[in-house]
Amino acid sequence: MTRDAEIPYGAYWSSPFARWQGSLSHLHSLKFAAHVGARELARRNISLADVDHGILGLTVPQQQSFYGLPWVTGMMGADDVAGPTISQACATGARTLAAACHEVRGGLSDSTLIMATDRTSNGPHVYYPAPAGPGGTGAHEDVVMDNFNHDPHACNAMIDTAENVAAKYQITTEEQNDVVLRRYSQYLDALDNDHAFQKRYMTLPFVVPDSRFRKSTGTLDGDEGVVEVSAEGLAKLKPVKDGGSITFGGQTHPADGTVGLMVTTADGARRQASDPGIQIRIRGFGQSRTEKGFMPQAPVEAAQRALNDADLGIGDIDAVKSHNPFAVNDIVFSRETGFDLENMNNFGCSLIWGHPQGPTGLRCIIELIEELALRGGGRGLFQGCAAGDSAMAVVIEVGSR
Repeated sequence: MTRDAEIPYGAYWSSPFARWQGSLSHLHSLKFAAHVGARELARRNISLADVDHGILGLTVPQQQSFYGLPWVTGMMGADDVAGPTISQACATGARTLAAACHEVRGGLSDSTLIMATDRTSNGPHVYYPAPAGPGGTGAHEDVVMDNFNHDPHACNAMIDTAENVAAKYQITTEEQNDVVLRRYSQYLDALDNDHAFQKRYMTLPFVVPDSRFRKSTGTLDGDEGVVEVSAEGLAKLKPVKDGGSITFGGQTHPADGTVGLMVTTADGARRQASDPGIQIRIRGFGQSRTEKGFMPQAPVEAAQRALNDADLGIGDIDAVKSHNPFAVNDIVFSRETGFDLENMNNFGCSLIWGHPQGPTGLRCIIELIEELALRGGGRGLFQGCAAGDSAMAVVIEVGSR
């Protein structure tokens, strides 16, 4: 059985993203996903009774996250909905979408709920017992910090991969600063008219619950911790590593947040969409892995594979959205594909609004959908790198039904 899979227009949402150790740092990420997801589905008049499958995207373990998706749907009141928990580092969002499409296209599900959530704040400290070790002493790690700083296969830190690519393509700090200024300007467009663009998918002001989800601790008017950018300020920043080109201004920041999205059949999309006349089709997926230590260049091949899967070329794409933990990501992508560097990432990107890992790619895809809807339709490409020098890409088409 093969059939198409669609995203119902408007059947998606995102919390604001908050810089780590900020206003969301006290919240258990699975409980937060369930809290936000139940509220947002109700706002859209989508019944949990219509959901027959779920997928959880998570990269930072939380207490009892062993129970994964069934715990999340149980907290939401959908005790009969099961499904997997997927972790693929920064590609988790795109991978959950691919998995949902496979379920719907294969006839295993009529309506799949994706919940992606992560809290990089207060990351767990893990101890691994080793009875055969000296004195029985085991190994340990800080899950967030240690993995930012060391790839066990390539034996480098995340920032080293950006420096390697910057050196290979001879990308200067000044070029990176220009990209950061452009991306910040594009993000400000999303804040115009009292966050009009973001309110197309985000409930603002956002009520922040306490850790027991019984009362409010305050509100967020939008993303928290986004740093104002200026040419003068960027020029004052020195590279993080001696002899390098990457400054703190040229890279994203860890964050906390949650994102949800529905994937259904065409009939389900008509019922669940806020505007049934808008059709959102997922045309293609691509995955790649590049040479060790060169993560920011990996999306180029992933994007080409997604385009091939959709039987399209880069010239057929109207909008590009990227998970760009470093400014060099966008520079390399533009040089290799020819897509206009200035016109990528309209209305924002993870370089500016932060990176809670699991939810990041899904928020990019949601913003891509809304950008295409504002254009009256078109084709969009999401692409982004991930740990292990890998990447994923997705081709989306928005049109009239």
